[in-house]
Amino acid sequence: MKKAMIFGYGVSGISAEKLLKQEQYDIYIVDDKMGLGSLEAMKLLPTVNLFIKSPGVPYSELVVQAQKMNIEVIDEVELGYRHLKKVKTQEKLPQIIAVTGTNGKTTVTSKISELLQYTGYRAKACGNIGKPFGEVILELQEEPLDYIVIELSSFQLENISEFKADIAMVINLVPDHIDRYHSPGEYYDTKFNICKNQSEKDIFLLNIEDKESVERKEKIKGTIVPISLEKECGKTHIFYNETDKFEISKFSLKGKHNLENIMFIINVGKILKIKFEVIEEFLYTTLSLEHRLEKFFQKNKTIFINDSKGTNLDSTRYAIGAYPKSILICGGKDKKLNLDILMEQIVNNVEKVYLMGENRFLALEALQKTEYNKENIYVFETLKEVIEELKKNLDLEKENVVLFSPGTSSFDQFPNYIERGKIFKKLIKGNFE
Repeated sequence: MKKAMIFGYGVSGISAEKLLKQEQYDIYIVDDKMGLGSLEAMKLLPTVNLFIKSPGVPYSELVVQAQKMNIEVIDEVELGYRHLKKVKTQEKLPQIIAVTGTNGKTTVTSKISELLQYTGYRAKACGNIGKPFGEVILELQEEPLDYIVIELSSFQLENISEFKADIAMVINLVPDHIDRYHSPGEYYDTKFNICKNQSEKDIFLLNIEDKESVERKEKIKGTIVPISLEKECGKTHIFYNETDKFEISKFSLKGKHNLENIMFIINVGKILKIKFEVIEEFLYTTLSLEHRLEKFFQKNKTIFINDSKGTNLDSTRYAIGAYPKSILICGGKDKKLNLDILMEQIVNNVEKVYLMGENRFLALEALQKTEYNKENIYVFETLKEVIEELKKNLDLEKENVVLFSPGTSSFDQFPNYIERGKIFKKLIKGNFE
């Protein structure tokens, strides 16, 4: 019997297990909390035919040894794609729309899926958000789809072998996850694995104003559809064609950063021949995502914004730009990034700042090098401590905006940004309702 080893038994690992059972594999689960330990798993490697590494799992000695033994190392997305090609259904298999990038990928993925549903297509968003890709594949016989829209992180793209998207896009590229990669360039190259198996009949949406994406143009094998805010977006309108245009002021997704996201959504609509009027109505009425610049609570004159999805420096810079003169709560896992660019934004646009998490002292050191008023800096380890101090200091009768935008990932204290956002909202309502 074929044997497979799954390293990491979170959401991705559980999905991989279900797929492998369908493929008649004997399965070893490696997880310090719920399965075999790494040392015990090392002894079993000679019997293994396939190694599934969960995206968040680092390249430990076990993974490296599997690679040295020429055991194929893939992840759940690749496994799901291989299973998709074997699905027996009377209906046509769904097309895959794959989305990656540093910022905006969750918004773009979610809203493309919602636009397709709004138009009448059977579509589902999955991957790095919502359900794992493999789960959606397993449900196809009971729930056929026209489109699968999948958000892919760089981690999920590291071990792509056969996976291919009918439509792929890299929204933008800025440094991130330097704790995982040797250089920003390695991170950017990994993102571009999203198009490695495309052919001319497939489509790649290229942001021609993103320097790092343009520099990797030679990696694109699909037909390029250029995306340009400069060419297609004026001060008040985005042009759909020579006669039709969208009014920017009517978009429900606010902020300059969302214009880039909207450009990708519009162009997918155009590629799929969705009528202008349908896209227009959708973009004017669709709601913002939970945990992404989410205005969730107001007490007297003070507004509270949950931007837990702000998991990198640029996301938080955009959030500060959308809410200048805010009271900022930020910090979390140390990604080994240079924080100076964020500190510049804080100096110019933030009234007070609460630093928390693993990288709080690094942020404090960077901020103390600036002219920012030291009396407006508060440093605590946990989010709970931050909110308790905020309650003491906050004048609810002033027109304040409390902006929770961490600027980094949650893994120092929370399992994911969703849980972090939920706890933030619970703490705010528990202290201020």
